[in-house]
Amino acid sequence: MRVKIGNSKGISVLFLIVALLLMVVMGYVLSYLIPVKQKSVQFPIYSTQAFFIAQSGIEYGLRYGADRGWRGTTDSGTYDLTHLNDPGVNQRNLGNGRFTINYNQETDLLTSTGEITNRKEKRVVRVSNFTQFLRLVFDPASPGPCWSEGTREAPFSIKNVRGNNVTLTAFYVTWTENPPPRRITRIEMNGVEKYSGTYYSGGPKTNFNRGGNSQTITPNQVITVIIYWNANLTHGSNIIITFYTATGDGYVFNLDSEGNGFPNC
Repeated sequence: MRVKIGNSKGISVLFLIVALLLMVVMGYVLSYLIPVKQKSVQFPIYSTQAFFIAQSGIEYGLRYGADRGWRGTTDSGTYDLTHLNDPGVNQRNLGNGRFTINYNQETDLLTSTGEITNRKEKRVVRVSNFTQFLRLVFDPASPGPCWSEGTREAPFSIKNVRGNNVTLTAFYVTWTENPPPRRITRIEMNGVEKYSGTYYSGGPKTNFNRGGNSQTITPNQVITVIIYWNANLTHGSNIIITFYTATGDGYVFNLDSEGNGFPNC
């Protein structure tokens, strides 16, 4: 005699209930894991963004330092890259974050820190031997620009601090003055005439037309530049000259950082 001890329909219902419970548990686990996963995915995204922002800070520091003859903010200032740390210079917003740069003159180290707004992610990029990336600067061992022959001649010295030659072929100059307007008639480099003509403030970029039409400055070489005007530059100030290479690279020299003219030699 056989006895039935179960019902197939009852077993199916039991399996269904177990399956439903497993699905509920899995749903709960997934609902917990998905936000956690999203947060974990965001971390490398923000970290990568912070890294590229820090890289942008390095590029900014290199460009800012390389494209100007560095004197600081005063007429007596000399070669001083610590002005990279000045407020308004050392920090820039970029996208959803910002970079902050810092230059240590003792170690010649430029550091850029990239960070994302309202996030903890930060990345730091460092460049050692920073000055090797610079090019032409005011010579730190020479006096700053000054007037000679009244206010008609302005001598100053520049230095190539990079490891390769720099060849200059053109210039552009601006200044302020009282009328009547004066003009540059001559530019000398190391005692050799490189330009002769008539150049008014803000004129177009002009090629050298004397002395081989160029001036090559070798690594660590210092040369003396003299700018000649046709007459005294009455209350002349804000004198800024940019020298160019044949490929268009520009080197800016602010002869009057304070904007009040400069002293007699």
